[in-house]
Amino acid sequence: MTEGLNCINSVYKFTVAIPTYNGEFRLPGLLHRLENQVGTEGISWEIIVVDNNSQDHTAEFIRNLQANWQHSYPLRYFFEAEQGAAYARARAIAESQSELIGFLDDDNYPESNWVIAAYRFAQKYPCAGAYASQIHPHWEVEPPENFQRIAPYLAITERGNLPLLYQPSKKLLPPSAGLVMRKQAWIESVPERSILTGRVTGNMLTSEDLEMLSYIQKAGWEIWYNPEMEIDHQIPASRLTREYLIPFFRGIGLSRYVTRMINVKSYLKPFWFLIYLIIDLSKTLLILIKYRDKLLTDLVAACELHLLLGKLVSPFYLWRHGYFQRKSLVK
Repeated sequence: MTEGLNCINSVYKFTVAIPTYNGEFRLPGLLHRLENQVGTEGISWEIIVVDNNSQDHTAEFIRNLQANWQHSYPLRYFFEAEQGAAYARARAIAESQSELIGFLDDDNYPESNWVIAAYRFAQKYPCAGAYASQIHPHWEVEPPENFQRIAPYLAITERGNLPLLYQPSKKLLPPSAGLVMRKQAWIESVPERSILTGRVTGNMLTSEDLEMLSYIQKAGWEIWYNPEMEIDHQIPASRLTREYLIPFFRGIGLSRYVTRMINVKSYLKPFWFLIYLIIDLSKTLLILIKYRDKLLTDLVAACELHLLLGKLVSPFYLWRHGYFQRKSLVK
């Protein structure tokens, strides 16, 4: 698989790609962290900001920064009008001038050795098509006591201090925050138009990162967790409210049929559709029975319920809203 890297015209050894939407107040902190990376003297790298149709002054902020940029690594800016995280990441892949692309959301603050740790991991694990960071939460306010049950869905990944291979049989994949992608793995594996594109106004579906990784894993590339790449994920108080979390978890559930079925052979899809339907229905009933008197007061239980309800209706919702027309999952 790695032989294909020779076909990529690599000007740099590493690209940091930052998809952002209305990020003018979040980007300064992230870029400051990148300006203070250590151990990168021996590698050439670049920073790409992909402005995903922002309505604030993100473009002006980056242009002003570029005018006074005095680092050996370039800061490049691109505007992606088609809104959705999947489009922004695809644009970053297309514009990057290296074989390795590390994605940082504008609220991800990497440790000072993140770039060099990401670069070295690729050299050590040449079959890794993608590998994820260790992500620590930086809460603006303390979450509820039982929040650890659902915290991983907010891109919090603390899976120990040793590298970990994500086995396909476990059906578990990391979030895109702090994810490093081998460009050849994307080119070989990810469709030009995905089904899931990311949450935008009027579209509550998410998990576009899991769809991307599922295709890469299906193509035979390895997916890893690299604990030496550490990130602080800034989580504002607004993301711990019922108004944010309930639609967020419902959207994850509604997206689940896509990611579940990517690695399932066509003739087995009706069978697994029924199996998942039975499993999700059973779990939903258990939640309703266990928390029937607490669903209005227990935010975590309410999130779990809406996640399961979303999973239950996911294939029907996707079919009704025409998502299968983008790429058939039912053939």
